[in-house]
Amino acid sequence: MGKRQSRPWIVSDELWALIEPLLPKPEPKLVEGRPRVADRQALCGILFVLHTGIQWEYLPQELGFGSGMTCWRRLAAWNEAGVWDQLHVVLLRKLRSAKKLDWSRVVIDSPPCAGGPQGPKSGPSPVDRARPGSKHHVVTDAQGIPLAVSLTGGNRNDVTQLLPLLDKIPRRRGCRPGPAHRPDTLLADRGYNHDKYRRLLWQRGIRPMIARRGEPHGSGLGIFRYVVERTIAWLHGFRRLRIRWERRDDIHEAFLGLATCLITYRHVQR
Repeated sequence: MGKRQSRPWIVSDELWALIEPLLPKPEPKLVEGRPRVADRQALCGILFVLHTGIQWEYLPQELGFGSGMTCWRRLAAWNEAGVWDQLHVVLLRKLRSAKKLDWSRVVIDSPPCAGGPQGPKSGPSPVDRARPGSKHHVVTDAQGIPLAVSLTGGNRNDVTQLLPLLDKIPRRRGCRPGPAHRPDTLLADRGYNHDKYRRLLWQRGIRPMIARRGEPHGSGLGIFRYVVERTIAWLHGFRRLRIRWERRDDIHEAFLGLATCLITYRHVQR
């Protein structure tokens, strides 16, 4: 993935050139006061929180990124405007143009995310003594490039999000549903073992390769499925995503969408 910079929260000129046109224009101030923190600096503050996991109120003022509340408001506003979804589409288009997407198969997984305060899209986790938690649902191409992500409660069955996650993958501009934008094969673990969904995948022209419960390990899918596990490790390398501290689901989804864009952007740079 290339050498990481020592301060990954500093926004490069190349990345900023992609993000800036997508940001909503700020409303004019009606009352004179402190000058507005520049969007680029606020984004650096958001990235600092995403990378370090620090609480908003402890964002160091000497960094010049504005207050934690300023960065929080900016993140919420940009997420509401769909900035991260739009950025992800832009990045995937670049990868398609460069023929860097491997559409031969997609791989799906749904790792748990430990929960802090309970809120929307959280629920009793079956793998954590029924403590409130969430799940990150992730689908990648054959190389591990994230194509779509979503957030649900920790008690949501993995297989229920299979089709919604596939439907969330951005289509090519002006492309109708068909072979041009769907994978040939879908790989998944035993959590997606359900004949109903196998039939639905076949109806979409997608070959399901899903491990079955009750069968011994050694299906061979691991040599292909590891890419989604690696992508999940990259996502959870952002400390703010390891535990869901946000009561509001949209704020956690904003962090998840931003992290997805950053991982996708690394592939664009390769």
